[in-house]
Amino acid sequence: MGISFYLIWNKSDNFRKKGAKVAASAFGIQLALNVLWSLLFFGLKSPVAAFVCIVALWVAVLVTIMKFHRISKAAAMLLTPYLLWVSFAALLNFSIVLLNI
Repeated sequence: MGISFYLIWNKSDNFRKKGAKVAASAFGIQLALNVLWSLLFFGLKSPVAAFVCIVALWVAVLVTIMKFHRISKAAAMLLTPYLLWVSFAALLNFSIVLLNI
């Protein structure tokens, strides 16, 4: 994630390029959702709230990849494993929700 963000930072001349600020904002949103998910799941022990959050996180990561792709294809590709990991984590989270019903 850090290398991907660095590529956007470097390629867009420190966010002077059109679309770079939007891409950086998308990155910040998905990063905040990532932290929020951890707080909801582990801190508050709320799998349902965490699942809602991780769905939003998945969408935010996808939007980030699309925004990054316009600036740097390499930066977008570096986030692909992260999207796969969030997909797997969402599946696990959903399974825990189902087991607790």
